[in-house]
Amino acid sequence: MADFVSEFWHWFIVIPTLVGLLALFPLVILNKGSKPSGDPETMGHVWDEDLEEYNNPLPRWWLNMFYITLVWGLLYLVFYPGLGTYAGILGWASKTQYEGEISAAEQAFGPLYKKYSEISIPELAKNAEAMKTGERLFANYCTTCHGSDARGARGFPNLRDADWLYGADPAQIEASISNGRRGAMPGWEAALGEDGVDKVTEFILSLSRSEGIDLVAASIGREHYNKMCIACHGPDGSGNKALGGANLADKVWLYGGSRKAVRQTIAKGRQGNMPPHLNFLGKYKVHLLAAYVYGLSADRRP
Repeated sequence: MADFVSEFWHWFIVIPTLVGLLALFPLVILNKGSKPSGDPETMGHVWDEDLEEYNNPLPRWWLNMFYITLVWGLLYLVFYPGLGTYAGILGWASKTQYEGEISAAEQAFGPLYKKYSEISIPELAKNAEAMKTGERLFANYCTTCHGSDARGARGFPNLRDADWLYGADPAQIEASISNGRRGAMPGWEAALGEDGVDKVTEFILSLSRSEGIDLVAASIGREHYNKMCIACHGPDGSGNKALGGANLADKVWLYGGSRKAVRQTIAKGRQGNMPPHLNFLGKYKVHLLAAYVYGLSADRRP
């Protein structure tokens, strides 16, 4: 609210809000009605032959609830922000409350995270109590992309297998969480043409399967591969962890291993983004989270 580009928007909120709220008082008063002295007036609506709608005033308790609600609304706007840039008498702000809660949490749990940071990631991964905390961190910050079971989804890596784009060493995992990763697979359709993309697709598929491959097309595709793909994926297709180049010789596919999916990847490219978490979580939580992720696939490491 404090970031309005002009004073106009402040008054654009204040005036309609107050006018609308204050106008409700006379509206309620004018429509409260009075108790009839004679026979009650009916509205002319009849149901089930003899069930009529009477024009009676609102019950007193109901009418009072309207007044209480209106007064409560005015008092709220006096004490809390709700009128443009006006901050309210109490000066409350969601950002201030959030920062206070974070500060209190850091004071309460900071020493615990610091203690865990002094333990190596492989050893910390064996600490059951620490891993319970790491699991909660993962549930809060990682499940949106990697799933509640950490098995990933299309375009998001499975953290429970032995396939790691940037390496499975503790330092590499911690670096991925701290600094994030940005994968960039360029599209090659313009350079190769549709026929060239088809042939490279055949070669890529031949690295991990033997059935249904056009060997002639794969042979030509290898030539294109050696010119354009070898720097990131290696001469044998085993990948390049320094660049995040995927291993093309196994049966693990981030975007799908069907012929159509592989062709789409080669033709159009892929863009992946793992956001950095160091500034958000701090180095102690990152260390604990890295230990939890490391432990997910500890028994499947090569």
